[in-house]
Amino acid sequence: MEFEEESQDPVEVNEDKQQKPHHLTNEDGNTVASKTKSFTQERARKTYTCTQCGKSVTYKQNLNMHMRIHTGEKPFSCSQCGKSFTRKSSLDDHLRRHSGVRSFSCDQCEKTFVAASDLRRHLTVHSGVKPHICSFCGKSFSRLECLKGHERIHTGVRPYMCFDCEKTFSSSSELKQHQRIHTGEKPFSCSQCGKSFTRKSTLDDHLHRHSGVRSFSCDQCEKIFAAASDLRRHLTVHSGVKPHVCSFCGKNFSRLEHLKEHERIHTGVRPYMCFDCGKTISSSKVLKRHQRIHTGEKPYKCSHCGKRFTRSTNLLTHENKHCLKFPK
Repeated sequence: MEFEEESQDPVEVNEDKQQKPHHLTNEDGNTVASKTKSFTQERARKTYTCTQCGKSVTYKQNLNMHMRIHTGEKPFSCSQCGKSFTRKSSLDDHLRRHSGVRSFSCDQCEKTFVAASDLRRHLTVHSGVKPHICSFCGKSFSRLECLKGHERIHTGVRPYMCFDCEKTFSSSSELKQHQRIHTGEKPFSCSQCGKSFTRKSTLDDHLHRHSGVRSFSCDQCEKIFAAASDLRRHLTVHSGVKPHVCSFCGKNFSRLEHLKEHERIHTGVRPYMCFDCGKTISSSKVLKRHQRIHTGEKPYKCSHCGKRFTRSTNLLTHENKHCLKFPK
């Protein structure tokens, strides 16, 4: 009985010692996580709430950074291009992009990155985990921002607006790419010919054409293409779908750019001008072909005699003459 009097109920011990959390011990006599409670209480006491949107953060410096979203304050400026940022870490990432040094490498593939944030985003590709699910169609995404961008396809929300032309976009990246039309910025340059592009994907397609490698093949016919974008355009021929309808005559087109070119026949708009002779032209493709008159460029070469032509149609007509002259 004496032993029973000295031994207390374990629950009672815990209850007593919870009043003095710093002295709470486990059965081995080691201090246990009583600090968890006091730490949680401390964090609860020191919650800072944004007066603009109601968001709560644990640390005051986080609130200060958050408030810059509302105030527009960007105190960290790049000494090279003048671009400003709300966070020092964002400026550091930006400066690495200026340097071109790609010191962050993926340990699962050969890709390297300028910024640690880029590497972190890339690693989600290898993990295969896609915890963010679209509530409309069930499609999964590895990153929350990708899900949000995708769901705007369903909702039709386009929260980003270009202040130059008032066109709206569903994502900030689309807006950024669009704005290069107005600024003339072409940050992606070809190392072989110096030609510049507004998009990285367009540069990649261009480099494929330099290589001459035609690795994108159509699974419905024998045609092969140098760029994925060329293959995608080609596939519309097989689908037979022509969703773009002319508002003047009702003619259907598989691609939007073809519809726009066609409608200029009705409107008479000729937005492309040759700076050599001042002639105005309805499409960029026709302008490019016209400019060969001034440059003397003849990119189409006959495989039989080496004669060159400015147009592919002229080459085909010429080569047919070879076939008639020397039938197989």
